[in-house]
Amino acid sequence: MLLNEQAAISTSKVLLVPYSKWHVPRYHEWMKDEEIQEATASEPLSLEEEYAMQQSWRQDPDKLTFIVCQPTTTTTGLKSGEETLDHSADDSSCMVGDINLFLRVDDGEEGESEPQLVGEIELMVAEKRNQRQGFGKAALYTFLRYIVDHEKEILEEFVAGDTAAAQALMAGQGQRRPWHFACLSVKIGQSNERSLALFEGARFQRVTAEPNYFGEFELRRSRETLDRGAVDESLDRAGVTGYIELKYTRQQ
Repeated sequence: MLLNEQAAISTSKVLLVPYSKWHVPRYHEWMKDEEIQEATASEPLSLEEEYAMQQSWRQDPDKLTFIVCQPTTTTTGLKSGEETLDHSADDSSCMVGDINLFLRVDDGEEGESEPQLVGEIELMVAEKRNQRQGFGKAALYTFLRYIVDHEKEILEEFVAGDTAAAQALMAGQGQRRPWHFACLSVKIGQSNERSLALFEGARFQRVTAEPNYFGEFELRRSRETLDRGAVDESLDRAGVTGYIELKYTRQQ
């Protein structure tokens, strides 16, 4: 997605930046890990394929992605849009994971339901030394704030750039501009208790009592709880302060 190509998000706990070419070598090393491949349902790619995938994630209208980095200390006292992110803040040594939103139109398994816009979140904190440090929770709540603040722009780019999605929405009677998410979704393996607890703590609820055929639970956060006040409350409870959006000027 092009929306965030020049946007970085700084908080007291994490820094989110667009996935760029200088992030690829370290990301590629992460994805060689068999545990990460299993957790993310990913196949190993060559370095060349990883560079091509990075371009896809930056440009495809159905994908919104950020690299999660350690927080930067150079933004104290700034206001959103007031300053450009320092170019050293997202060097590969600062990377801890990624967070993504995949957009789709959901009209039921047989196409019998009114089409709805759904955003599916994927979150990864890659290395064990960075897990259990609060990066995942901070990244999730920061990302939710960005989604709520930019919902209109996110969905406008998706619908404008995805012909099938636009046709499905136009054929239905429920969705009209301005577009809105029906919900945000996440799919988590039944044995991944930490991730289940993280998302349930973020007001995502299990869709079914039992995991699906693939051994995953789907959890959803409904539109009714996707408001700025609720998200800001979550940020406060998690101790995530100082949310600002900065200009990201490094060339991909």
